[in-house]
Amino acid sequence: MAKLNALVKKAKKGDNEAFIQLIKQYEQVLYKVANKLLNNDEDVADAMQDAILSAYEKLDSLKNPAYFNTWICKILINKCNSILNKNKNIFEAVDVEELQQQTNDSISKMELEDELNALNTDYKTAIVLYYIVGMNTKEISEFLKEPEGTIKSRLSRAKSILRSNYDKGGGVIGYVQ
Repeated sequence: MAKLNALVKKAKKGDNEAFIQLIKQYEQVLYKVANKLLNNDEDVADAMQDAILSAYEKLDSLKNPAYFNTWICKILINKCNSILNKNKNIFEAVDVEELQQQTNDSISKMELEDELNALNTDYKTAIVLYYIVGMNTKEISEFLKEPEGTIKSRLSRAKSILRSNYDKGGGVIGYVQ
């Protein structure tokens, strides 16, 4: 964490190499988030490029270096939403490798993706931020500007819906943590 804070401080002072190092550290997370939200590789690449450029240009607006991950993910999600609105696309399938690791039983990835597609956007957003980005409920709450209780409720309801849908469909979703 101290190294991250030092890199952010260097980048804010104009050290381009420090900024590049920061982006390299978060590149996989950014890709996963954009890939979960967008329909195709071109849109993912555009969103990532726009987000990185915006982050570089607005780095001075980051007040707390410890929140760099949350800050850049928010920029990326805003870029993704702009692309979705522009293309009039809907929230696309969520690749849920991390979610599958959280289950006790092996469930086919395709079945789980189908069930996630059935969730409303608020539930999917909470699931992606929690399981894919790795934010905790407090960070998600601050990020979405909604009460932490609302976020916890969405996560709980989404997991409950997934469990009940799998039970109805003959599949078993063990216990999503």
